[in-house]
Amino acid sequence: MNKNYQYYLNDFLAHLLIDRGLSLNTKISYERDLTEYLLYLQNQSVHQLDEIRREHVQQYLITLYERNLNTKSVARHLSAIRSFHQYLMIEKISNTNPCELIESPKLKRHLPEILSIDEVEHLLSSFNTKTVNDIRNKAMVELMYASGLRVSELLQLKLDDVHLSMMFVRCVGKGDKERIVPIGEVATELLQLYLDTARPNLLKKSNDWLFLNRFGEVMTRQGFWKILKKQAKEAGIEKEISPHKLRHSFATHLIENGVDLRLVQEMLGHSDISTTQIYTHISKEHLKDVYDLYHPRSQKDDVEI
Repeated sequence: MNKNYQYYLNDFLAHLLIDRGLSLNTKISYERDLTEYLLYLQNQSVHQLDEIRREHVQQYLITLYERNLNTKSVARHLSAIRSFHQYLMIEKISNTNPCELIESPKLKRHLPEILSIDEVEHLLSSFNTKTVNDIRNKAMVELMYASGLRVSELLQLKLDDVHLSMMFVRCVGKGDKERIVPIGEVATELLQLYLDTARPNLLKKSNDWLFLNRFGEVMTRQGFWKILKKQAKEAGIEKEISPHKLRHSFATHLIENGVDLRLVQEMLGHSDISTTQIYTHISKEHLKDVYDLYHPRSQKDDVEI
């Protein structure tokens, strides 16, 4: 890549980390997408930022489709390119934004599949607490459903992140943003049981991780996923299950029971409320099902018109 492009790309990436506080993983994703874009422009003999036109961006997006990238990936590339050019304009490095009139690809909105409240109850009640592993497994799954944590947030919890007397946990989410999440009495009691009886027996070498595997080290995502999948099978749950499905279920069940969307957004750690709004669509589907099932005049066949 020519020095001109590389200089301003590095400047933009530093802005993402320092000014916007984005995570290193997000910065790496931007860097990968923008490097591809700038190398493409260079190969098209476009060597200066002010030479970039809308047609160049549009043609680049076409090449992404020709490489069989899906719509979501193309939208991600365009988002990175748009942010880059907006930054260049704000910093008065460039006079125009070639992305200004380019529409983002229309993404199909897939509603996340969830577990019903009954299915969650079946899952949680299927655990026993006979062994230290059983106690740990039940505490992990109960805490995940009680808090709506991402699996990465759950497994990165340390002992001083857990405040049982006040019934909350502190976690660090995307963009290294810290948040406080309340947990219920059941999760609190199970965590206390785990800390008193199970964790001391799992611990091999002193460390601060909350959830330990059989080697006394921090529980891995793969380890947690296997535990969850095995337990769902024992509980007779036929749906495919994943840690994120528990998080989806947590959010949907709160909204179905009337919790304000802004509070759910805060508990989930979403920076944009539009991300949380997808759960209102699921709840509306649920509301319609309940109405059709129970309202005496929901079906035309039941009423003479």
